[in-house]
Amino acid sequence: MYEGADGTRIEDTKIFCESGKTNGVVFGNYTAVRVDLQGCRNGFMYSDAAPATIIDSTWNGQKVNVDGGVAAPSEPTTPTTPTTSPTPTATPSATPTPTATAKPPAKPTKPVDPPPAGGGQGPGIPSSFPGPGNTGVPDGTALKSSGGMTLSKAGQVVSGLDIKGCVTVTAKNVTIRNSKITCGSNYSIRVSDASANLLVENVTIDGQGKNSATVCCGGYTLKKVEIFNTIDGPRLGDNSQVIDSWIHHLTRADGSHNDAMQTTAGRNIVVRHNTIEAYNPNTKDPFNACLMIGSTTGPSVTNLLYEQNYCNGGNYSIGVREDLNASGIVFRDNLFGRDFRYGVIARPTQSGLSWQNSTNLFADNRKPVR
Repeated sequence: MYEGADGTRIEDTKIFCESGKTNGVVFGNYTAVRVDLQGCRNGFMYSDAAPATIIDSTWNGQKVNVDGGVAAPSEPTTPTTPTTSPTPTATPSATPTPTATAKPPAKPTKPVDPPPAGGGQGPGIPSSFPGPGNTGVPDGTALKSSGGMTLSKAGQVVSGLDIKGCVTVTAKNVTIRNSKITCGSNYSIRVSDASANLLVENVTIDGQGKNSATVCCGGYTLKKVEIFNTIDGPRLGDNSQVIDSWIHHLTRADGSHNDAMQTTAGRNIVVRHNTIEAYNPNTKDPFNACLMIGSTTGPSVTNLLYEQNYCNGGNYSIGVREDLNASGIVFRDNLFGRDFRYGVIARPTQSGLSWQNSTNLFADNRKPVR
């Protein structure tokens, strides 16, 4: 951040320092939210004259939270001056010079061990990724027993229910929150309108090995949702978003072609910062794909953004069908495991698809997958 550049916000971003002498985010007057710095000599730098706000971020695996330039009690507070002054590569009107002592968090004395395997937290996966501790019904939530239901009132909010049955949504702006859904039919949640704007947040969905699509088929946002024991996960139709969620332990059925997520037609789709496990570690089954995309039920798939996800498993982890008619499909800033059968992506050069090779990396060594 050059002198005079105030109010910058960096959010949901991973930064990899490829040189041991490279600093992370400097010199202040910024806000960082869920930013992950890796391999940087100094992480988040700031000073009394150029403060920073840092929320739920990490530096080399160490949590960092700073409120307006004041470190949280668990964070180091001793100022540290960099051994060298970074040289900006841009060409501003004047060379920036830090005017106060930088105050980065203390550097770990040894490399941080990777999180334990399992539950969406496999080797090389940052602990901040979705998994058992940050998806589904929050621990300690009291749930009231309920049967299946149809939500037909606009703006209706459902919370704190243990729903034994399936949910149909026929109204707009409905919210399902802090609940568990156990459904043994085709769909745990069925949305009737692609403009419904349904929000499903902190919900656990058990497909009982029978859901052909856990959520169908558009007009929804899933946030911090846990999905398991299902044949297929969410069906991504028009105006669908899956964010900060965990899909795991798919279930094989006779003749099934399991996808953790699938779209065969749709537009305005976002898949961001999820842990998507097509591979079942119990059965050693890689299934078909973390995401399968094609144009079998509609003319095209348009404006699909797939970013900041961890994906493991599949025949191909990203299954691009030959019949895909695409425009505006972007894959960037994703991590991949190695429990696929054939490779990470089928047909990466398909027309209308942008695969950013330098940012789609193997989780274990942070090398491009292609």
